Amino acid sequence: MSNVSINNFKLLNIKCQKYFDLFSKTNAFNQPVRDTKLQQRFGFYLYILESLCNEKDIDKISDYITDTEYNAYLTGNRYDDNGIDAFFIDEENKEIKLFNFKFREKFKSDQKQSYNEAFVSTKLVNCIMNDSTVGLDGKLRSYVHSVNEMLNGNDVWKLSLYMVSNEAVPIEHDESAIQQLKSFYDMEVISVCLPHIASMMSIRPAPINAELIIDNDALMSYSESSISTSKSYVIRLNTADVIRMTCRNADLRLDHNCENIDQLAEEKIDFGVLFDNVRGLVQRSRYNAAIAKTLREEPGKFFMYNNGLTIVADDIKAHPVNGNRKVRISLTGVQVLNGGQTLRTLHDFNAADKSHITEFLSKSEILVRIFNASSSETANKIAEYTNSQNSISSVDLKSLSTLQIQLEQLLDAHDIIYSRKNGDTGMDDKKEYRYKISMEQFGQILFALQGYPEKSSNQKQHIFGKYYDEIFDEKNFNFSQAPEITERYFDIKKAYASSTDSIQKIEQKIFYILYMHQVRSDLSYEQCINTLEEVLETFDSAGVSLTDARKMIQVRFRDYLNAILYSEYQP
Repeated sequence: MSNVSINNFKLLNIKCQKYFDLFSKTNAFNQPVRDTKLQQRFGFYLYILESLCNEKDIDKISDYITDTEYNAYLTGNRYDDNGIDAFFIDEENKEIKLFNFKFREKFKSDQKQSYNEAFVSTKLVNCIMNDSTVGLDGKLRSYVHSVNEMLNGNDVWKLSLYMVSNEAVPIEHDESAIQQLKSFYDMEVISVCLPHIASMMSIRPAPINAELIIDNDALMSYSESSISTSKSYVIRLNTADVIRMTCRNADLRLDHNCENIDQLAEEKIDFGVLFDNVRGLVQRSRYNAAIAKTLREEPGKFFMYNNGLTIVADDIKAHPVNGNRKVRISLTGVQVLNGGQTLRTLHDFNAADKSHITEFLSKSEILVRIFNASSSETANKIAEYTNSQNSISSVDLKSLSTLQIQLEQLLDAHDIIYSRKNGDTGMDDKKEYRYKISMEQFGQILFALQGYPEKSSNQKQHIFGKYYDEIFDEKNFNFSQAPEITERYFDIKKAYASSTDSIQKIEQKIFYILYMHQVRSDLSYEQCINTLEEVLETFDSAGVSLTDARKMIQVRFRDYLNAILYSEYQP
């Protein structure tokens, strides 16, 4: 049986509707989408792709979607999707992600994903394997052409098929049909359905409390000063206790003297403990497999091989017990800030076999750091500075900074979603938001306004890295102007949307228009758009054929534009 309910199904529909509504506010469908279930289905695509592709720009996400019906409504062009509803090329991790979506309109607790959908998708996979685009049209043809070029290159690429649905029961990973696909096409088949999706949805959980009994020789306390009453702890903890203190059973979490650990074999992770974790849902990885291998083969050495967990709590109380031989620790408001992958893998390992809790988990230990962090700013800094076990983007780390949280609050007051994490649909579920902008987009906007429109795109990866302190410094960025700056961005998007079809519409141009209008506020957005097109046309590319996108990342192009803007030029 599934561990999700109809309420999870309903909450997902609400979130999908929000994604569709947000997208519709800045994008016009060629054919109006009036059916509510169809709106939710299209919103489902947008939400899932944001979460699994780590891309918060909703317009870019829309470009990934190859579904026949979606594109027919959006553009008026109807091309066969060949069983692949979305396509994403992850150049950083060298992974080609194919998506097959199934959106059910009604909830059934025993409804299982069908592996037949995976075989429907093989028509497109065959085109990739045969290095062919025959019979393909539209976006799909372009994507397959790009993929074939990559596969013919020197880099090693991983091919993954994501079977995504809002059904309650996933495909069994070891089903013979799925194994056949994996073997024949050298393709990973990954099931994502309602239980996975429910764990991704950002719903602020009720405080999670837990109790532990720790031997004195397995505990070290720490305080910031000798007179401080607030203490934090570093402990050596049995991994069965980790399962207990992070499970969904509130009574078991408080049962520090749990004598029958067999009952933990049935317990699932309470994803509320990961609400503030910097990393979203992570699919299978080599790192996770290594954890399971160590637990099974060398449980006694798990403590040495694993980096452990970092936990914060709103309150920590410690009392000596058993004649001062042990310490009883009571935790209020537990959050796992670092080691989320380890925690999920421990629970997955526990769920894989009922004997694992007694045979392996009870025989292994893990390092756990527990910090008293009643201040949210302290918790945010702990999360930022301790997340280095696996590579985490600078954007994700900075999403926990006080400034970024304050920006979220400021823009929320102006009915704008400031997306710090994948899946954000606003701080207030009841509010009607006008726009959604991601941290990355906002950073690009500021970079352009500060005089570097050419870097907004090609230096995007450094905006929250080496350029962050400069871009977000109060000398260069007036915090209170964030709502007005965001409004300008969307006003320019609207101006581009209503411009002639002959003008290529790419986001780089919006960053340039923001910059141009700041330099020449006497020019309207429409005049700036036309001027930029003229400058792109007359720019001397030194005899080399360059696309507009390639021209705009050159400092020489920016300087050429500046010479015109700072002259007495009038359109």
